[in-house]
Amino acid sequence: MGTAHPSSTIVADTIERSTTSLVDPGFVQGTDGGEIDRLAATVLTDVQDFWRQRYPEVFGDPWRELEGGFHSSDTADSRAASPPCTGDAANIAGNAYYCSSEDVIVWDRSALLPVLVERYGAGAVMLVLAHETGHAVQARAGVTGGRAEGDGLYPTIVTEAMADCYAGAFLRWVVDGKATHLRLTARDLDPALRALITFRDPVGTSNHEQGAHGDAFDRVSAFQDGYAEGARPCSTMTARNREFTQREFTSAADLERGGNLPLPDLVRAMSADLGPYFTGVVEQAGHQWKPPPLETVDSAPACSGGAQGAAAYCPRERSVRVWPDGRVNELHTAIGDYGTGTLLASRYALAALHAAGRPLEGARAQRAVLCLTGAYTGSLLRPERDFTVSPGDLDEAVQVLLGYEYPARDVAGGALGSGYERVEAFRGGVTAGAADCGLT
Repeated sequence: MGTAHPSSTIVADTIERSTTSLVDPGFVQGTDGGEIDRLAATVLTDVQDFWRQRYPEVFGDPWRELEGGFHSSDTADSRAASPPCTGDAANIAGNAYYCSSEDVIVWDRSALLPVLVERYGAGAVMLVLAHETGHAVQARAGVTGGRAEGDGLYPTIVTEAMADCYAGAFLRWVVDGKATHLRLTARDLDPALRALITFRDPVGTSNHEQGAHGDAFDRVSAFQDGYAEGARPCSTMTARNREFTQREFTSAADLERGGNLPLPDLVRAMSADLGPYFTGVVEQAGHQWKPPPLETVDSAPACSGGAQGAAAYCPRERSVRVWPDGRVNELHTAIGDYGTGTLLASRYALAALHAAGRPLEGARAQRAVLCLTGAYTGSLLRPERDFTVSPGDLDEAVQVLLGYEYPARDVAGGALGSGYERVEAFRGGVTAGAADCGLT
């Protein structure tokens, strides 16, 4: 996370909004007693309360307190004592971890937690420390160490997804008002998830690589599963029942360009692929259509009063129009080609709804558009046509959905207001296909 120096006023105000009271961090080893460790101690107190309740329900045994406890490290201080399980505090700069040999949770209070609070809010600290506690849960349930290596059920990417899932279950508990000291609203989830995806693996990392954590889609998906379904389903994750979208580069050319096509090349490739895919989807739903042409224009599309933005489906003209010099180019540059691709696919999804005679406005239409966009994206993970996704494309889809509402817009410009909801609707299509996306 770097070594930024957050504003103490921003941090203090954020902590005050996210807590009803703060816990004395005296039980934390190495603490300086400051506001960051007070927040960490407060989070961990409520996380432990959560697992005292949930662990017996999920595993049938009482929760065992961490033998090594909790340790705060100041990585900015060269004289600071080394934290457990590492020989040098600098080794954990900008990080937090659970060490099973010492049964201890450690965090960097100078270059991690305050940066998270300032950039993403206190919910990000809740997520990170709940994730590390999730690894302690795994240790108690026997899903780490030799068993993970011996039967292949728990490679690192699975245990990381499980910990993300447990974090989702905890944050739902907080949002539901069940925590003693913490408070969080559903609106706080978006910045927390943006924090989570900063810890995704580098593009091109293999699912099977030791230490793999997953791409943005994998990590947010696991979190959302825990948030929606609670801790019990998290505990059943294995390599046999969990699929991951993270993948390696398969060609030198794709690796050289970082998995990204120039915008004109992407528009050409997707205009040739979106039509055949959505033709099949619309016809399978019992309807006929002529795929709309994907046209580039010199100004923002004026159809529907310009409400859709720089990319639009125009119902009267039955065409998809894209203004490359507008926000489309900004997304392409800032996020990557499938940030743009997600937007283009969403306009074809809106055209498919039109062909099926479904409403083009309102929350149902907005969710259907994202579901169909996800279904198209899912088809690229198992390609039957020439066009396919590159490593990193699912990262880019999640980033654009968390940060922008454009792909969710209906013809009148209305959109789901929450990035969490946008990703959730998109995920439904990726995992289940188009059948339940509202075309019938």
